[in-house]
Amino acid sequence: MKLLHFKKSNTAFWGIYDDAKALILTNMEETSKLQTFQDVISYFDDEDMKSRLTDAVKREEVKLLPPVLPTKNILCIGKNYADHIKEFNGTDEDIARIRETPIFFTKALSSLITDGDTIMSHTEVTAAIDYEAELAVIIGKKGINISKEEAYEYIYGYSVLNDVSARDLQKNHQQWFKGKSLDTFCPIGPWVVTKDEVPEPQNLKVQSIIDGEVRQSANTNLMIHPINELVEWLSKGMTLNPGDVIATGTPSGVGMAFKPQRLLKSGSTVEIVVEGVGRLKNVVE
Repeated sequence: MKLLHFKKSNTAFWGIYDDAKALILTNMEETSKLQTFQDVISYFDDEDMKSRLTDAVKREEVKLLPPVLPTKNILCIGKNYADHIKEFNGTDEDIARIRETPIFFTKALSSLITDGDTIMSHTEVTAAIDYEAELAVIIGKKGINISKEEAYEYIYGYSVLNDVSARDLQKNHQQWFKGKSLDTFCPIGPWVVTKDEVPEPQNLKVQSIIDGEVRQSANTNLMIHPINELVEWLSKGMTLNPGDVIATGTPSGVGMAFKPQRLLKSGSTVEIVVEGVGRLKNVVE
């Protein structure tokens, strides 16, 4: 099931994207009342739900919204692919340290946008905007101190995420929050694909395509810390709630690592593709 959040006539609704019909199936009266992601999960898990989806709209006739309602900042893992560490001159010792203890940071909720939205260039504060293709994990059940053996019980589904980064701010502030959290710096979507449709999330191709050129191309099986370990680490002493998002890290091929650097510029078209999950497309203003 591909779960969509969208706006039509200034009202937000939830629906399921039907690939065969190329339509969003919904019930406008009922889904407009869903206030939390737990409400959304409960509604679409109801056995009678599909019989109540009496409305159908075309995707091009609506404004898509981010398909999640997180309860906290976007949770991110840094340096989760060895080749990404090495493209910044990281050593085997650096990789070993990451294997021992992952790096976590967050992106502000105010950075969320979705497929088709514009990435702001923020030229007044940064001159070094970069892209990072990532698989996003969407939490579906409240939990704390979750073991890696139980992790998938707490996952609702997956989405596509672009961890847009202001590299100069990231360097100057040392901690990454500011450089990762400018408005529009977290495209996600276009939908959440439920986990039953992604049976092997640890074996998916992840790509970034900039102006038609493939820059990143890797597989989620190359993660240093796989998905279940990330859930375990993040939930230690910290409650995860339905709708919370875990960005699982990016592989090598980011713009900053090229020599010379190949950062985003005004007019750049950025596509992030995760096999079996979807394609996320945005243009830099």
